[in-house]
Amino acid sequence: MFALLKKEIQIFLSSLIGYVVIGVFLLLIGLFMWIFPGELNALDYGYATLDTLFYIAPWVFMFLIPAVTMRSFAEEKRTGTIEWLLTKPLSDIQIILAKYFAGLV
Repeated sequence: MFALLKKEIQIFLSSLIGYVVIGVFLLLIGLFMWIFPGELNALDYGYATLDTLFYIAPWVFMFLIPAVTMRSFAEEKRTGTIEWLLTKPLSDIQIILAKYFAGLV
C-alpha cells in the first residue's frame, strides 16, 4: 500500500495537474481570507488570525481531494494499468485508501 501511495504522490507532483491543484487551493484560500468581504475576511477584524484558514481549508479540501482521486483512477484506466493494479495482492479498499491518501497529502 505504501508503494502505491509513493507512486501516486510522485505521479501527482510530476504532472502539471498537481501544481494546478495546489494553485487553485492557494487562490481560493487567499480570496476568501483577504479579498471577499464578510465574516471570513481576516482584514475585517483588524488583525490576522489563522482561524479563517482552519475554517475554510476543510471545505476546499472536500472538493479538491475527491477530484484528484477520481483523476487518479481515470488515469489508471486510460493507461491500461488498472488491470495490473487489481491483480496485485491488495484489497480494493487498500487501493482506494492509497489513492485517497495520496490526494490528501
